[in-house]
Amino acid sequence: MYRRAYALLLGVALLMASLAVLTATSLDKQIVDPEGFLGPAYTRVPLLILGALLLDMLPRAVWVSRGKPRLMWPVVVERWRSHWNRERLTLVVMGLVCFYITYVSYRNLKSFLPEAMGTEKYDRPLHLLDQALFLGSEPAVVLHAVLGTGVVAHFLSFIYLAFLPMVPLGLTAWLIWSRNISFGYWFATSQTLAWSLGTASYYALPTLGPGFEYSWLYNDLDNTGTTQLMDSLYNGREAVLFWDGFDGAVQSVAGFASLHVAITLLVALMAQYTLRTRWVHWVLWFNFVTTVVATLYFGWHYVADDIAGVAIALISFYIGGLASGQKFDRHGLASHPTTTTSKVPVDDA
Repeated sequence: MYRRAYALLLGVALLMASLAVLTATSLDKQIVDPEGFLGPAYTRVPLLILGALLLDMLPRAVWVSRGKPRLMWPVVVERWRSHWNRERLTLVVMGLVCFYITYVSYRNLKSFLPEAMGTEKYDRPLHLLDQALFLGSEPAVVLHAVLGTGVVAHFLSFIYLAFLPMVPLGLTAWLIWSRNISFGYWFATSQTLAWSLGTASYYALPTLGPGFEYSWLYNDLDNTGTTQLMDSLYNGREAVLFWDGFDGAVQSVAGFASLHVAITLLVALMAQYTLRTRWVHWVLWFNFVTTVVATLYFGWHYVADDIAGVAIALISFYIGGLASGQKFDRHGLASHPTTTTSKVPVDDA
C-alpha cells in the first residue's frame, strides 16, 4: 500500500548517503556521526524507540490496571498486539533509519560546503535585499528596537533552541502514535525531503548568514543560549577550516535556506492536517511564526533564507503527501484526515 512512500524514503536516504560518501572521497575527508540531541545517531535511534515504547506502554498499563502489578502485563500484551503490529513496526524502523541516514548525510555535506564550493559567498546580495525590504534599515536593528534586547532575547532563544529536540521527538511521535499509518509516512517522507532540499540550497547559494558576516549588528543582545550557540558554531567552523578540527568535528554554518523555518512550518502543517486538537495547532503555528522572528532577530538568516525555507516546507509537505496517498482538497488548510487505510476510516483517523 505504501510502495511510493517506501521508494521515496529509501531513495532520498540512499541518494544523500551516496552524495556524502562521494563528496568525502573527493575531498579526502571522513564521514562522521555528529553529536546531537541524545548523542550520536547510532544511540539516538534505539533510545527514541525504547523511550517511545515505555511512554506508550507504561502509563497505559498503570492506568488500566489501576496500579495492580499482576494486571499490568496483560495490558502490555494487548497493546503490543493491537498497536505494535508489523505495519507499525515497519513504519517506525523505516522512518527513523531513513531519516537518520538522511540527517547524518546532511550534516556531513553541510560540513564539506566551504571546501567543496570554495570561499565565495552570497551574503552581500542577500544583505542588500534585506535593506531594500526594510527601507534602508536592517531587520535586526528594527527588531531589536521594537522588541528590546533583554527579556525577549531569552524568550526567542528558548523557542529557537527548542528546535533541536523537536525534530527527533516530533518524528518519533508521528511514527508511533498516528492512528492513521499513512500520516506517519507523510511526516517521515516530508522530513527527509526537507533536509535533502535544504542541503541542495546550501550548495546552490552558499552564505554564512548576517550574524556571522555582519556580527556587529548583534553586539547589543543579552548573552543567551542562542548567542552562545552561534559563538560555538563560529569557533567550530574556524577549527575545521584552519586547524583541521578534531575527530568527529563538523562545520555547521550555512545560511540559505533556513531549515529552522522549513521544519517548524512542516510540523505546523502536519498538525493542521492530521491532528484534531485545536490548541496544538495554535501552539505549533505560534512556534513557526516566533522561529521566523528569531532567525532575523539573532542574525541566523536573511529574509530570503526564510522565504526559501517556506518554499522547501511546502514542496516537501505536498510531495510527501502524494507519496503517502493523501487527497488534498481545494479549500486550503484542513484539519481533517485526507486519506484512509483498511483499518482506519477517514472519519475516525
